Amino acid sequence: MWLVLLKRLGSFAVTLAAASVLVFAVLELLPGNAAQVILGDSATPESLAALEARLGLDRPALQRYLEWTGGLLRGETARSLSYDTPTAELLAERLAVTLPLALLAMALTLLLGLALGLYAAARHRRLGDVGAMALSQLGIAIPNFWFAILLILLFAVQLQWVGAGGFPGWRQEDGGGLWPGLQALLLPALALAAVQAAILARVTRSAVLDVLREDFVRTARAKGLSRRQALLGHVLRNAMIPVLTVAGLQFANLVTGTIVVENVFVLPGIGRLVFQAISNRDLVVVRDVVMLLAALVVAVNFVVDLAVAWIDPRVRLA
Repeated sequence: MWLVLLKRLGSFAVTLAAASVLVFAVLELLPGNAAQVILGDSATPESLAALEARLGLDRPALQRYLEWTGGLLRGETARSLSYDTPTAELLAERLAVTLPLALLAMALTLLLGLALGLYAAARHRRLGDVGAMALSQLGIAIPNFWFAILLILLFAVQLQWVGAGGFPGWRQEDGGGLWPGLQALLLPALALAAVQAAILARVTRSAVLDVLREDFVRTARAKGLSRRQALLGHVLRNAMIPVLTVAGLQFANLVTGTIVVENVFVLPGIGRLVFQAISNRDLVVVRDVVMLLAALVVAVNFVVDLAVAWIDPRVRLA
């Protein structure tokens, strides 16, 4: 197990290093710079050069890359050009919305996907199986931003059960609280979870059916276990290996998918931050947001690899 952990940590570090090079290089290739956006088209060459020097844009790219990565390793970040605030503070403030939204969407994905997949597998080639798979196909076909608009029309406009957008905050003194905050995130989380739950349901059904055909399941049934007991006691753990792998990738998709959904529901999260930063050409914020998302994706995959190694002894022995 320790060898698996060391290998995954090494892969984690190499992937992050490669991602940092790629992110920096892509943003460097974009035309123009922040100084031109701040001063506008009417700026003189002298004022443009002075602002570039103040922002550090006149230094070589390699020097700026080493300063950026060195600051990240020390826990220091640059100041946003449009907010005049360290990007770490901006990200921490926005993650207080995006991270609970992604976790709530992941919880709904697991709940709906596993339940629908197990239900379909337990009723293989029967009406329940056909209906569950038809529902999952419909979920895959619906774009999450369009589903988000439908949810707003139904629950906010027609039924008026929740607000159409915005976020009240987590603190009661600011007019929010835990329950109002969760209410504001429920529809966005459902919009994000719909597609992922449909995919997970199909993966779960396929994995469970594969395990049900194994010899040890037939042996368990021959010893007197009911189909439900064999399914929950023997099949589910063995079927969780591909399900966990897909679920880890889905959590990464949920975090990055908040960029669209947060703009639909006007939530002050990472999605709106990166959208505003792109509009203002604040590449300092864009660079750190993309790097944060890359680190989250790699970290989730790292945790999933460890979970698979814990569930399946063959991975540890290999």
